[in-house]
Amino acid sequence: MQLPDDLRDQLKNPLGNLISDNDPNKENIIKKISTESIIITVGDRTTENLLQLDIKPQIQIVDGLEKRNKRTVPIDDTVNTNLSCRNPPGEITDESIQVIQKAFSSEPPVRIIIDGEEDLLVIPVCIHAPENSIVMYGQPNEGLVIVTITPEIRAKVQKILDVMN
Repeated sequence: MQLPDDLRDQLKNPLGNLISDNDPNKENIIKKISTESIIITVGDRTTENLLQLDIKPQIQIVDGLEKRNKRTVPIDDTVNTNLSCRNPPGEITDESIQVIQKAFSSEPPVRIIIDGEEDLLVIPVCIHAPENSIVMYGQPNEGLVIVTITPEIRAKVQKILDVMN
């Protein structure tokens, strides 16, 4: 599924709460998440920041890139399940959707390493994550977006996915 140009601007709007780059402390993040929530991170910097704050995501989706530049994948010795798939920039592949679905039934913490780009995978994650899960991803040059999965969020991202088909 390709991202049409007219959707690019729509995706620049955060799906959830935006915590400014100036204010990414642990308390600001923790007050937005409940202890029962499954925490999912999409992006190397987001994953790394949470691990540094000692917040352990149950599912981490990384690609070894930050703003399209190579970087070291964040270190997390607690990962139990490693998965991988191919997902070219500007696309969402069927393979990546299947791997995301598999991650939810694998032993956490799960790390999915993407060959390509993970940015758009926030969309299928929001569709397949259990209700009340927390999805976190970076909003370039702005901060951290925290999305609580609700039926409304699912419907919103499903519409985006439907346009991509």
